[in-house]
Amino acid sequence: MIYLDANATTPLPPEVLESMLPWLRDGFANPSGAYAGAKLARKAIDQARGQVAELIGADAGEIIFNGGGTESVNTALHSLDKLTGPGAAVVSAIEHSAVLRCVENLMRETRQVPVTSGGRIDLAEFTQVLEGAAYVSLMTANNETGIIQPLREAVELARTRGLPVHTDAIQAVGKIAMDVRELGVDLLSLSAHKFNGPKGVGALYLREGLRFQPLLFGGGQESGRRSGTENTAAIVGMGAAAVWISRISKESVGLLRDTFEAIVLEKIAGVTINGDTAHRLPNTSHLSFTACDAAGLLILLDDAGVACSAGSACMTGKQRPSHVQLAMGIPEERAKSSLRISFSPLNTLAEAVAAAEILAKAVEKLRRVQGAGVGPVVVYSP
Repeated sequence: MIYLDANATTPLPPEVLESMLPWLRDGFANPSGAYAGAKLARKAIDQARGQVAELIGADAGEIIFNGGGTESVNTALHSLDKLTGPGAAVVSAIEHSAVLRCVENLMRETRQVPVTSGGRIDLAEFTQVLEGAAYVSLMTANNETGIIQPLREAVELARTRGLPVHTDAIQAVGKIAMDVRELGVDLLSLSAHKFNGPKGVGALYLREGLRFQPLLFGGGQESGRRSGTENTAAIVGMGAAAVWISRISKESVGLLRDTFEAIVLEKIAGVTINGDTAHRLPNTSHLSFTACDAAGLLILLDDAGVACSAGSACMTGKQRPSHVQLAMGIPEERAKSSLRISFSPLNTLAEAVAAAEILAKAVEKLRRVQGAGVGPVVVYSP
């Protein structure tokens, strides 16, 4: 199988798997214990904390381990909701459902910032909705299109009004350079399985000195900030993945995506690259195909041994365009013909070339069956 759905999840490199095995076999002691085995587990967790912190330019004490990206996002937003005064929650129209559903259930007024046709938030509109706001949550990069948001500029605008800012950086960490000091954010959510770590473990960056309300209460683990016995093996794996991904050249992953797109654009007519191509993750290609239903393409690709997704993994099977594409003004027909191709560092150039060739044949076959005409190649330009 040629696996091209890295924005959904990523495979474990051998080094990461090997780092976890001792803690699954013999290192099972509860890290909160006072005996030797427990102290070893605690030391391993502390080492991983430093490794994850280094990946995003934070201090080790600012990292809270938890059960994954959704928990991280919900923890951040619940804390902001509890500790900020009256006012609206400001989010973008293309946030992940973990953000949108959470703020919806907090029963606070929510203001959604629209995005341009290129998939980036409109900073002029963003400035307008900050009046009377309580806090801001903006993603670093979109999980579906890979479009990178003007986060630093948005944070600066929020700072002029004294508003705390959370960012869902789950799709960005490991794919682009991240430094919480440069970004100026107060809270940042990340998830191990998006950068070749294990599933079921994530972290929340909490800026030192920021007031904080835990989401979970109990035994007081994570310095009282996230109760629940730590998953030592998963946390160690997250730390190992942070070290592994930091050594990977982002340009090498971008070469895979660019090679794939070049072949696709050469061999297939009626292709649209969705979103601002100057501001996107190096691993992500979001494409639409005239006269081709994405569901049909996925079947043909799967039969040929290529795994990818229609739009976003969270939308697969729902038979409707995602809110992200609708927010970008993509027509419904085009939205339903879109695929998300996302590479990981474990993919090869040969796989990128083979996948493009297979996709070209799948599109040709589906169009022949449907008997529809096609239009020209379209590449977004702002």
